[in-house]
Amino acid sequence: MSSTSNTSKRIVFTGGSGIAGRHVIAKLLDHGHEILNVDMTPLNNSNVHTLKADLTDGAQALNSLSCHFGISEPFLEPVQTPDAVVHFAGIPQPMRLPDNETFRINTMGSYNIIEAACKLGIKKIILASSITTYGVTYAEGDVPYPHFPLTEESPTHPMDVYATSKVCMERIASSFALRFPGTDIYALRIGAVIEPEKFEEKFRGYLEYPKKWKVHAWSYTDARDLGNMVDCCLQKDGLGFQVFNAVNDEITNAENGGTVGFLRSACPEMEVAESMGQREAPVSNRKMREMLGFREEFGWRKVLWGDE
Repeated sequence: MSSTSNTSKRIVFTGGSGIAGRHVIAKLLDHGHEILNVDMTPLNNSNVHTLKADLTDGAQALNSLSCHFGISEPFLEPVQTPDAVVHFAGIPQPMRLPDNETFRINTMGSYNIIEAACKLGIKKIILASSITTYGVTYAEGDVPYPHFPLTEESPTHPMDVYATSKVCMERIASSFALRFPGTDIYALRIGAVIEPEKFEEKFRGYLEYPKKWKVHAWSYTDARDLGNMVDCCLQKDGLGFQVFNAVNDEITNAENGGTVGFLRSACPEMEVAESMGQREAPVSNRKMREMLGFREEFGWRKVLWGDE
C-alpha cells in the first residue's frame, strides 16, 4: 500500500555539483532534507559536504552510501544508513567523451549505486533518466516521435550512446526492484533543464523559433521544479519500480492554435491525440501528477509574465 508522509530524509545525492544537481539540492535543503553530495568536483554550498568518488568503482560506490555526511573531529555519532539515494551522476550528453567511455561511466556508475543501495537496505532510490530515451534528441538525422503525447509507455528505441545508457539504467533498476521487494526505485525521464538565471534567454529561443525545438519535444524541466519532483518521489512510498516523465506542465510556445494545432503544423506526419489540453506539454507529466502529487511551482508563463 502506498503512503505519503511529509518528513525530512537523509539523502546521498550523486552528481550534485552539476547544472541540474545543484539546483535540486538547493530545493531539497529548502524542504528540510539532510544531504551528502558525491561528485568528482566540490559543490559550492556550505550546507553540503562533497565526498569525491569515482562511482564506476564498486567499492567507492558502496563506501559513498555507507559513510558520515561530513567531517568531524572526532566522529561522535555512528554511521547511519541513509534514507534515500538520488543518483544524478554521469556524463550528461554524448560527445563529451568517446562513446564507449560515456557508456561505461553511465552504466557502471548506475549499476554500482543501485546494487550498493539495495544490498545496504536503502529502500528509496531515485534515478536521473532522460526524455532522450524516446530516441529523437541525439538521433542520426530527423527521426519522428512515435506519437503525442509521449507517455511512460511510449517506445524507447534510441540510437545514441547517452540515451541508450539511460535505457540500460532503467532496465537495471527494474531487475533490482524485482530482486529486492519493498525497494522503491523511481526513474525520472528529465526534459531540457532550465536554470533560473537562463530562463529568459532560453524561452526567448523557444518563443521566437518554436519549430526548431522538436529535439526537446517542445517540453522543458525547470531546475527548481525538478527539486520539487524529487521531493515528491521521496515522500511517496510503496510504488516499487516506476518511470516518470519529469517535465513541467505546458508546451514551450505561445501560438494560438494550442498544442494540438501546433503539433499538427510542426510535424504533420505524427499521430496527435485530440484529447490533449490547450497548453499541454507534448511530453506528458500526468503520471507524476497523479501518482506522486506533483504540482508545478515554476511554470514558464508565471515566471516570465506573471500568469497563473
